[in-house]
Amino acid sequence: MARRVRDKGLESRSARTKLKASGKPYYKAVGEGLHLGYRKNATVGKWVVRIYVGDQKYEVKTIAIADDYEDADGQRVLTFWQAQDRARELAGKKVYTGPFRVRDAIEAYLNYLGDRTTAYDGRIRFEKHVLPALGDKPLGELTADNIRHWHRELARSLPLIPKSGVQTREVDFSDAEQARKRKVSANRVLTILKAALNRAFKDGKTDSDLAWRRVDPFENVDRSRNRYLTIAECQRLLNAAEENFRDVLRGALETGARYGELCRLECGDYNPDSGTIHIRKSKSGKERHIILTDDGREFFAQLATGRPTTAPMFGREWKASYQIRRMRRVCAAARIDPPVGIHQLRHTYCSLSIMSGMPLMVLAKNLGHVDTRMLERHYGHLAASFVADQVRKHAPRFGKVPYNVRSL
Repeated sequence: MARRVRDKGLESRSARTKLKASGKPYYKAVGEGLHLGYRKNATVGKWVVRIYVGDQKYEVKTIAIADDYEDADGQRVLTFWQAQDRARELAGKKVYTGPFRVRDAIEAYLNYLGDRTTAYDGRIRFEKHVLPALGDKPLGELTADNIRHWHRELARSLPLIPKSGVQTREVDFSDAEQARKRKVSANRVLTILKAALNRAFKDGKTDSDLAWRRVDPFENVDRSRNRYLTIAECQRLLNAAEENFRDVLRGALETGARYGELCRLECGDYNPDSGTIHIRKSKSGKERHIILTDDGREFFAQLATGRPTTAPMFGREWKASYQIRRMRRVCAAARIDPPVGIHQLRHTYCSLSIMSGMPLMVLAKNLGHVDTRMLERHYGHLAASFVADQVRKHAPRFGKVPYNVRSL
């Protein structure tokens, strides 16, 4: 009997009620080349099966009604688990059984990530930039030359999206800065591809990992993050924001948390005894506690005191798109030029903390990094003056050395 595959968002009625109605099914891989999907409309949800039939083609078929409002009968109405069994039955010999391919490694890696936020971003990058070129390549036939060629071509073809979020004009690839940015983006895709292939190697799906270990990313294309807001600019930004959005911005500046982490905060995540904010789900999937300053404690105490522990910290449900236009308006009103996105407030927290002398390891722990490498890469230049001050303060002193030489 095939192993049952779990999905917190699909396996129960209550979880499915939280999903938005959509013409595109919510898919879960339940086998190689086999996905079970849940398509939700305004009145009823239905189970669909998607089967890979080769040549980058899929067969999609509706198999039953979901047990959202009716009890399952095993035929017309199915539970999540019954729908899995039905999907496997219908797939039969249509399911791909050939050599383990790059697309299989990617699907297995995304399943390994589970519901981490990195999985969503990774799936988009894989589908857009990896699967069309390398998806059907068996891992045993993948060579370093294949990956290098794909990597170089990716750096040439990646679109550059301006701050508006919409590509409105062609960008001259010959421009050195645009070429650098494309190489940075290509390196990011290469990194997640290597992560997926490394997972397949660890799982015994291929005998060697030499092909991708021999491929190096583009060198000397990363740059330190120089753009951050001064204290005065932060104050102007807060003064220009509408009241409910002002709280979100202040929360970002007080914690250095990502926007998605802030959106998930509930009043119970503030601990007045320890003066910390509990991040239950981060980009890596791990939880952490952010230590607040006295001002931060006072700010979150005002938001959370007297409210239910499950109430949204910032008064409402904030979603990914809610902040984009608001940030543009606030930056214009606050005369922040060039304008910044909300993630820039995380950079501001990092930059100002480092320049104030916060040790990198302490800052890394508050931000949720496993070590200081990311901080050193992007913010190390800001710590230079702090290092110089600490050396002059703590290095041993031996007094003035007497000597008889005098300048003429």
